[in-house]
Amino acid sequence: MKKRITLLVDAGINLFLAVLLLSFSPALADFFGVPSAQSNFYPNILGAVFMGITLALIIEAYRKDTSSHSGLGLIGAICINLCGGLMLLLWLLFGELKLAVKGYMFLGSLDLLL
Repeated sequence: MKKRITLLVDAGINLFLAVLLLSFSPALADFFGVPSAQSNFYPNILGAVFMGITLALIIEAYRKDTSSHSGLGLIGAICINLCGGLMLLLWLLFGELKLAVKGYMFLGSLDLLL
């Protein structure tokens, strides 16, 4: 039971960070007194990864305990990669990134791998 509570508390902290990073704006950075970024690209990608970690922790908290399994495992990795990959895809499709063709090819290939 303590393991479940610890995982859920950690998931809550990661969810808070995910929401902050997914809603990142210069005004929010000013409010917290932290350095701002020129683009929301990196904060949003990191926020999506935190969202994946949140999902992985929640799944782990409610997973049936088996002695042969330790850690987040395949489902956790899928959650993290899928959330990060979906955010990257959204940025590539709708983010109005000013990248060279090489940049789009690199990020698109990375997205396909995820």
